[in-house]
Amino acid sequence: MAALLEKLGPRASGVIMSPREFDRAEFVAGRRYELINRALVVSPIPSESETGPNEELGYQLLHYQKTHPQGGALDATLPEQTVRTGRNRRHRRKADRVIWAGLGRLPRKNEPPTIIAEVVSKGKRNQDRDYDVKRREYMAIRVQEYWIFDRFRDTMTVYSRVGGRIKKRVFREGQIYRTPLLPGFELPLAPIFTLARRWSRRTDREESA
Repeated sequence: MAALLEKLGPRASGVIMSPREFDRAEFVAGRRYELINRALVVSPIPSESETGPNEELGYQLLHYQKTHPQGGALDATLPEQTVRTGRNRRHRRKADRVIWAGLGRLPRKNEPPTIIAEVVSKGKRNQDRDYDVKRREYMAIRVQEYWIFDRFRDTMTVYSRVGGRIKKRVFREGQIYRTPLLPGFELPLAPIFTLARRWSRRTDREESA
């Protein structure tokens, strides 16, 4: 397509562009932008019920990094990052949180995360995408663990790479999650889902007012 002279916004959804053009484009803030099969996909930004738990997760990770004797295993974690999926460079996914661990350095540009976390969005289409489409794409780029925080079921589903196989485990709200990728890290799930419910109740009150 022709050189991009202005920022792209919601009306640009469906525009065909190359990965190079996507990487160089400027986007209007307030939306989520992904490149899927060379088509630009524009979605609403995550709700407070998603960003709140994501911030809590980030806090727990950084607290581990800064205070735990083995916290150096966590190299970096960032929210709302575009992840290149697929060898043909035609896919760009916006991940809720990415985590690099065990590198001993900051990640290089476009280096796949060690762990990717998603907070499930409202709607069957979004849920199918998080549980199925993204799982397949993330595992294909050799992500070691994929965490799905489902605020509608109060569960954390973990897909992890064990040898040449993918293992699935489901954890409930009252449990604590531990992973060998972050030695000594303990993630209590209750605060994450409690926060999601608090934001959801506020939204429900505002919509019914």
